[in-house]
Formats: sequence, C-alpha cells, structure tokens
Amino acid sequence: MEILKPEDLKKRYNDPWIAPYQKVITMVDNDTVEIVEYHSCISGSHWLVNQYKHSSPLIDIAFRDGNKHVYICKIGKSPLNLEASYNAAGIEEIKVENDEVKVTHSGLAGAGVGAAMCRGMGEGVKYIELISEGGGSKLGKATVVSEKLSKLVIGIDDTDIKDKGATWTMAHNIGEELKSEGFQYLDHVICQLYPKNPHKTQNCVSIALIFAVKEEDKEKLINRVISLLKRDTLSQETSIAILEGIKIPEKLKEYAHQTKTGMMDVEKCENLAKELNIKLIAVTGDHGKIGALAALGLYNDPDEAVKIYK
Repeated sequence: MEILKPEDLKKRYNDPWIAPYQKVITMVDNDTVEIVEYHSCISGSHWLVNQYKHSSPLIDIAFRDGNKHVYICKIGKSPLNLEASYNAAGIEEIKVENDEVKVTHSGLAGAGVGAAMCRGMGEGVKYIELISEGGGSKLGKATVVSEKLSKLVIGIDDTDIKDKGATWTMAHNIGEELKSEGFQYLDHVICQLYPKNPHKTQNCVSIALIFAVKEEDKEKLINRVISLLKRDTLSQETSIAILEGIKIPEKLKEYAHQTKTGMMDVEKCENLAKELNIKLIAVTGDHGKIGALAALGLYNDPDEAVKIYK
C-alpha cells in the first residue's frame, strides 16, 4: 500500500485516461456517512452512480444531481463481488477515525481508475491509500481519506414583502457569500408551502440551505446567516430553523406536508421544534418559523418539496 496526496497523484499521473474529481466531501451523523462528490463528467457519471448503488451493500441511497454524486451509507465493511458490466465498482469499507473519514473504493477497468487516481486528485481529499492501480482488465482499489464534517441545514422564510424581494434569491446569495468566506455551501432547496395562505406575499415558498461544516464552526456559520439576513431582509417576520445531521425525523416530514396542504400556526411549529430539539431563531419576527421548519422536513427531496397540493 502506498500513501499519496493529491499533489503527488497530479505529478505522477497526467495520462489521457485520468479525469480528476473536482471535490470530495464527507459528512458524518452517528453511524451514517454522506459522501458528496463533484465531477465535470455529468450524465456520463450516471453509469458509475448506478453501479455503486446496486453493487455496494453499505450504500442506502445513491443519486446524481448534475455534476454532484451523493451516497448515503452505513459505516462498516462489506466485501464486493465484482463482475465486469454487472457489478463493476463500489464501496467496500467506510470507517471514521478521529477527524478523518476513510472510504475504500474498488472497481474494474476504468471504474478502478476512478476509485484511486481520479478521486484522489479532488479538493477535499487529504490523501489516498493506494492498494492497486487499476486500468485495463485490472482491479483498482484505494482508500480515499477526507476530513470529517457535519451536515447543517438552515431553513429560511419570510424575507420579502408584498411589493419587493424574493426569499429564494436572497437565500441563495447568502449561500454564495458564505461560500466565498470558506464555508461549504452544498445546495439550495425550494419548499412550496400552502398556496392559499392569506399571509403569503406571492408564491409562498421557504428555503433550505445545506452546508457541510466542521463541528467547531457550526455556531459561527449560524451567526453569520443571522447577520446577513438582518442586513438584507425586508420583512419584520424573518426566521430560521436549524437541523443538525443527515437524517430527518418522521414527525418533521409529516409537519412539512401539513404545511404544504393547510394552515399552520407558530405555536404548533414551536412545540414540534422543541420536541425534536430543533433550534428556531426569530431574526426579525416569529412568523417565518413556520415555513423555515417546513423546509427542513423536505430538504432531501427537492421533487416533493416543490409539489403543489391544492
């Protein structure tokens, strides 16, 4: 086994069959690990995501969203029964040691090259443990080691007024500003709320901003979001809700659907947040808590989040 850093791999391999990953991010929530990878090969990488999904018992969920691949996995070890075309690549082992996440990938032919050299060049990779190089008809295997991060989802609602503003754009711009400050801004999800709400400004949506963050930087990130909202909001009812971790409680999902299909009040929202230990913060007022909490319940299902129920 050989230890190689991204810069070592870039110096050694500049062959035409190397297509480096742009970034690798790993988030941990107890026994669950979410791996987020970015690669400039967009629809072509759908093949790899599909292979991983049906070849790896450790993977519970796998999907591609543009150039982003997401794998939600269990910590553990499960040797793969690789077979060309049918089960060509996957994850054999995931373990967490101190502040590092170690993910062992293996694959046949080109998928093996991706397991080692391509992933190993990505931003966010500390180093790889190269077990076998891969390529041609050979098995490629490597352990990709990255920083242990946490997932933080921030729901935002009620930043606009009847004749001015848009919550979705303000929220995204806040995410981009935080990205420029060094935070890992992963996604922006729009949650359609009850369209017949008499208090709505127009389209009646709330937003979930998704981040990968070091445990010690969570409060800094939350305080920064509050500061930027205070600077930019037009509403006196702006609030945020904060979900820590990868998993969504079932009661929170139910609440989100109720908020899409009918009226909800602040008291019920606050009681549920207290029960689930979810922090609600009134930035300029309380009413935005309702939609901010709802956005957390559907942040991982954008297709459902945008549905309208009349």
